[in-house]
Amino acid sequence: MHDKKLFGTATVGTKGQVVIPADARELFDIKPGDRLYVVGSEKAQWVGFLKEDQLRALVEHLTDNIEQYRSVIDDIDKKIK
Repeated sequence: MHDKKLFGTATVGTKGQVVIPADARELFDIKPGDRLYVVGSEKAQWVGFLKEDQLRALVEHLTDNIEQYRSVIDDIDKKIK
């Protein structure tokens, strides 16, 4: 199902600051003082923000399942050889 949404525009100020539209802040529960990580792709030319707790959850998920990922990669390597 399509869950993408355009929140409007944001202008980068002279200090490089961006104001996140209010409806986006409300939807994603972004509060003053929250730490946001800036992520993006030079090749695909996009930039976005990731809340610190979301990044932490992603890292925990990846590290909790690292052995499963290694097993899948090992299986693929065996099939290739």
